[in-house]
Amino acid sequence: MYIPNIYKNENQEDIIDFLQKNSFGILINQNDGNILATHIPLEFEVKENGKQFLEGHISKENPQWKIFENDNRILAIFSGSHAYISSSWYDHENVPTWNYIAVHVYGKVKILDYEETLYSLKKLVDKYEANSENPVRIEDLSEKTMRQARGIVAFQIEITSIEAVKKISQNRDKKNHQNIISELEKTQDYNACQIAQEMAKNKK
Repeated sequence: MYIPNIYKNENQEDIIDFLQKNSFGILINQNDGNILATHIPLEFEVKENGKQFLEGHISKENPQWKIFENDNRILAIFSGSHAYISSSWYDHENVPTWNYIAVHVYGKVKILDYEETLYSLKKLVDKYEANSENPVRIEDLSEKTMRQARGIVAFQIEITSIEAVKKISQNRDKKNHQNIISELEKTQDYNACQIAQEMAKNKK
């Protein structure tokens, strides 16, 4: 991913927090020049040895997983909030642009066995059922229902590198930076307000 130095995010805590809060990503690989992509949750975790991983699963009907054993290289893309920035908000003439936050994760993928698959599903369900009034637990589902787990392929991606961009008007002076924040807040658009919050946290 092309990232101008001014927009490069190298804060590891910030990147991990982003991946944990924006875990619905795009899984990408290729086969004989054909690009394959699937939109799925990919959960970030750190093992005891300090290595970083993503875990997820796709349907066995999805041909993408069949490439994993022949070529284990994978790219996962995660997008955060984004917002249009009008140049009318500046005190000088310029072109409009777009502010956004994104992370690209590169790694090597490995297919999980059935027991590992069940454990991966348990972690995923427990995470998203945590605030449910009547949380679903994998352990409580019937054998009939759990047969559906045979229809998926779960996998683990050992992360080899991460590229993170946070483009939030770092190239603007204090006056214009604050004006962009104010104009974004006026829109009352969720994404725009999220970008305004990120800009305020990184205020000059």
